[in-house]
Amino acid sequence: MLYLRMEGLPHAFPIKRFGMKKTIFLFSAFLAMISCNNKSIKYPQAPKNDTVDEYFGVAVPDPYRPLEDDMSPSTLQWVKEENRVTEDYLSKIPFRGKVLERLKAVADYEKIGAPTRHGDKFYYFYNSGLQNQSVVYQCDSPGEKGKVFLDPNTLSNDGTVALKGLYFSNNGKWAAYVISRSGSDWEEIFVIDMSTGKTTSDHIEWAKFTMAAWLGDGFYYSAYDRPESGHDYSDVNQGHKIYYHKVGTPQSEDVLFYENKEHPKRFYQVDVNKDETMAFLDESGEGVGNVLYVKDLKKQGSDFVKMTPDDFANTYYPVENYGERILILTNREAPNNRLMEASLSDPAYSSWKVVVPQKDDVLDGVSPVGEDKLVLTYSHDASDRAFLYTNTGSELRQVELPGIGSVSFRCQRDYPECFYSFSSFTVPGRVYSLDCESGKSELLSSPKTQFNQEDFKTEQVFFNSEDGTKIPMFLTYRKNLSKSKDTPVYLYGYGGFDISLPPSFSSSVIPFLEKGGIYAQVNLRGGGEYGEAWHLAGTKMNKQNVFDDFIGAAEYLISEGYTSKEKIAIVGGSNGGLLVGACMTQRPDLFAVAVPRVGVMDMLRYHKFTIGWNWAGDYGTSEDSPEMFEYLKGYSPLHNIRPGVDYPATLITTADHDDRVVPAHSFKFAATLQECNPDGKPALIRIDTSAGHGGGKPLSKSLAEQADIYSFIMYNLGMEW
Repeated sequence: MLYLRMEGLPHAFPIKRFGMKKTIFLFSAFLAMISCNNKSIKYPQAPKNDTVDEYFGVAVPDPYRPLEDDMSPSTLQWVKEENRVTEDYLSKIPFRGKVLERLKAVADYEKIGAPTRHGDKFYYFYNSGLQNQSVVYQCDSPGEKGKVFLDPNTLSNDGTVALKGLYFSNNGKWAAYVISRSGSDWEEIFVIDMSTGKTTSDHIEWAKFTMAAWLGDGFYYSAYDRPESGHDYSDVNQGHKIYYHKVGTPQSEDVLFYENKEHPKRFYQVDVNKDETMAFLDESGEGVGNVLYVKDLKKQGSDFVKMTPDDFANTYYPVENYGERILILTNREAPNNRLMEASLSDPAYSSWKVVVPQKDDVLDGVSPVGEDKLVLTYSHDASDRAFLYTNTGSELRQVELPGIGSVSFRCQRDYPECFYSFSSFTVPGRVYSLDCESGKSELLSSPKTQFNQEDFKTEQVFFNSEDGTKIPMFLTYRKNLSKSKDTPVYLYGYGGFDISLPPSFSSSVIPFLEKGGIYAQVNLRGGGEYGEAWHLAGTKMNKQNVFDDFIGAAEYLISEGYTSKEKIAIVGGSNGGLLVGACMTQRPDLFAVAVPRVGVMDMLRYHKFTIGWNWAGDYGTSEDSPEMFEYLKGYSPLHNIRPGVDYPATLITTADHDDRVVPAHSFKFAATLQECNPDGKPALIRIDTSAGHGGGKPLSKSLAEQADIYSFIMYNLGMEW
């Protein structure tokens, strides 16, 4: 596969996919009757009713339940009026236009991805600067410009069609590409004839969380049944199926390869190795792990054989095969991950052997290169380190990286070339080639930006959370900045689903830094920075640890003289939106501004929409037990908004095509916050159109959204342009 880093949200909800890492205040009955006067903004009245749910004998009102129907006339009218109120507020910020202008300038640089070889050609992603979507180029050798192979910008007039993946057939005849429209998780698959470069008539619809796994002149893909009309973006997704599509035939003739009617709320994917000698079936969606099966394609009529226990407690990701040797990255009996070896003839876990044992640092990735080498990437205090190994587990040398940051390798077993991209908070993606014999790196491309990278510095600090756990945090700011209680801070976190936050570049933060702000990125529990133990310490009935860590970060910055509570803005997206919502309702006194983006705000009902059920491994559900219900209700952002509380200035963001975290979460949170925010601070919601959860969002839309967010933050922190 040719991988693509999505524009939009840097850390959105993970989908448990094959080969990837992967989630006591009760409303009083009179709450719906309260009218909280906001002195400066007149909000529209949201549609309401008298819905009351009962959980284990406890009645919980949900007065804004009508907003869950995002296509009803009353909801559509409310959305229109809310956007008008928000636009009216933002239009009065005197420097909003200048923020957008500067954001465009710092985003206007060449973005070049690390190349990947297929046959005798190399492929890479390229963006000239402000193109809505990056373009796939084909060239004869690394460093050449080459020619356009696939331009997603031509697939729509407004840039809202995004390329999600590109998969080349093993026989060199075809390439399948996966797209999504308007930010939705629904995917479509098309096929390119490599001999002509033209797209064939093949067209797959209603695919989701899929790859294209080639076997001969066809491929396996994952899809759902066509949803009921009008409920494309909200109904629960059930019945994930795997089909086989033969090139040149209509989708109606695709063969149903696998389904599991006993477990409709699970994900299924098939992958085939490049030799087409074995196929892997990945099953996930329950717990925090997956189950792995293998099939010997050399034996006609063979069945899938289960390789791993079916407890969904651990992860298993095939890396590469060498004949019948199968290398697998797993955290079973190794919370920091280890590399193991299975045999196709005896694939059960009980027969696996350790190739590279667990270390103190977390093994995040394994990339085969050439016939006998591997590149292993480790996370050390949330930044990357890389090492060269033999494929039998002997360490050769450490790869000297350009600095503290993030690295992503592009290499394959069949070819000796190895490339990687490197970035940090103030260094956009630089591309290097790695000589695996000498261990030396050569710079292939380095973007020229419209800001001086040398003006800024990053430091890593550690602080103690509520229970004494040491938490790391990166701080980036101008080198000549002095500590002051008047310094604005943009505090960002995620804290869930085993997702790590290493140093990475986002051009949108540069103008904030240039105006004297600090960008603070916290590595919260619930993430993957220190392995599975760190992840589990922020899940289910340990979820409060995540919020305590984030609150502790703000308190540390204040106590150390970096800032004051009047100058802190908290921001997070998706699970990070939940983080912001929970922290602003638990400690409204600690923050001046809150920006929850596409957040999970109703923790009692999240699992009832699209793939929300998949997050139960991290969250638990309100139906699990009385104790789990009470715990979720105790921090659920929607259920902890209290009348008369002085909440931070708040800008909620969501989108009409978000079928990951449905917009009803943000709708109900905004309506309740507006009803109960009495002191005149804004409680706004920005609802994007023709956009989804964030992945694949056109650059023009991303810049417009970022301009509004940063303008809102800077204006409410008292900053000047």
